[in-house]
Amino acid sequence: MATAAYPAVLPQNTHSQVVGYVAWLFGFLGLHRFYYGKPVTGTIWFFTGGLLLIGWIVDFFLIPSMDAHAERRYFPGRLDYNVAWILLVIPFFGIIGLHRFYMGKVVTGVIWLLTGGLCGIGWLYDLWTLNEQVSEINAQG
Repeated sequence: MATAAYPAVLPQNTHSQVVGYVAWLFGFLGLHRFYYGKPVTGTIWFFTGGLLLIGWIVDFFLIPSMDAHAERRYFPGRLDYNVAWILLVIPFFGIIGLHRFYMGKVVTGVIWLLTGGLCGIGWLYDLWTLNEQVSEINAQG
């Protein structure tokens, strides 16, 4: 029986600390920051080597709070953020648009497939906006 103290359905997680820490291993490239919806600092980490590795080391301790912030910020739903991210960042998969097919964006998936992610520019766009794209689809139901 569902009550205010015990909801019938537990909230669904949007992001995973395990995936966050795996992305952190490549954190000097900012991957974990992109994953948690921080594209500006992800780009800074990319161009500075994780702020000369110092920011990268500090981020090891910040991942739980980044994860909690992402859980509050993005909508859970039918699409899994982790699957979308894995399809985006695995070499070659993102460039051919597998993440776009997963999200049901077949037309742009075909465009990514035929153009190599619009010669990489579209892939970079998705690196910046994937969380928002998935969240928008999940919010629609």
